[in-house]
Amino acid sequence: MPKHRRWTIERINRTKIVMKRRLLVIAILLLIVASAGVSLWLLTDGGMSIEEVTQILRTYLQSAPTSTLELQGNVEVREVRLGFEVSGRISDMLAEEGDKVAQGQLLAKLEPDYFEDVVRQAEALLEARKAELLKLKNGSRPEEIEQVRANSLAARVAFVNAQKQFQRVKNLVSSGAVSQEVFDNAKAARDQAEAQLKVAEATRRLVEIGPRKEDIARARALVEEAEARLVEARRRLADTQLHSPVGGVIQTKVREIGDFVNIGEPVYVVSITNPVWIRAYVNEVDLGRIRPGMKAIVRTDAGKSFDGQIGFISPVAEFTPKTVQTKEIRTDLVYRIRIVVQDPKNELRQGMPVSVFIDLEPRDK
Repeated sequence: MPKHRRWTIERINRTKIVMKRRLLVIAILLLIVASAGVSLWLLTDGGMSIEEVTQILRTYLQSAPTSTLELQGNVEVREVRLGFEVSGRISDMLAEEGDKVAQGQLLAKLEPDYFEDVVRQAEALLEARKAELLKLKNGSRPEEIEQVRANSLAARVAFVNAQKQFQRVKNLVSSGAVSQEVFDNAKAARDQAEAQLKVAEATRRLVEIGPRKEDIARARALVEEAEARLVEARRRLADTQLHSPVGGVIQTKVREIGDFVNIGEPVYVVSITNPVWIRAYVNEVDLGRIRPGMKAIVRTDAGKSFDGQIGFISPVAEFTPKTVQTKEIRTDLVYRIRIVVQDPKNELRQGMPVSVFIDLEPRDK
């Protein structure tokens, strides 16, 4: 038989099969419509109103069982790499691989000597800054004021005496009783005493007025700086202890006692065990029938079931479709979803394959 004729016969046979399927679907639809019409006629003929019939149909549709979406997924691997926030040498490792750890549990320590010295230095500096501020805020003491006043009085007496001595020498120098050198010395002593008096008077006024507001503000800022340095030093000392931020199981012990580690270098790897995330994929056809918060059943191959709910639906497809699309190819797009499951007994293992069952809402009520 020629090749083109055989292809034509096969095409005709396929067309007949398609037509038979379409006729079968049409017959089923007609049967459903006829049954619904007979049921409606019986109900209305029995004295029921259209509103009552509508309510009965609505109640039936709402109570009708919904379809269930079955997906295949895996327990998602969730790990936390733990490291110190400061550099140093490890002095203690308190957990081993496979140990269960609770949130906040102490896992490792660094040698604290250097950090303790820095804390003591910061504490001493803060005390010194506080003392300086307190001195300025309290102002001058009465004894200090009395002292500068006495110095000012002594300087004034010395100036008056030098002034009198200068006048006597000045009166004698014109008659030749004293030399010019004696006159010059008396004048210099008078000028020096006058300058010392001005200094004493200025010091007295400053002490009586007290420190300036700017000096107090600067001292207060220095105290705040010292306090911040102390907080930082104490925080760095606290960072020499490594605590687990989550509960889980020690997956890997990366370092040993005596190792020197830099900031952020992994020391432990902790696997998060609860809650458990299940990673699954849903196609585009069913994407519109699920939403975050919907209940789900997670079942392992061993037959154990766990309650969960949809926690995340990716807005982006996992792969880019072809440039030229057909209706069939569009339905092959899949979107990642996450199902959150509580597993207090730690029965779900990382990477374990599971089946996910989601009760879908009807497409159209």
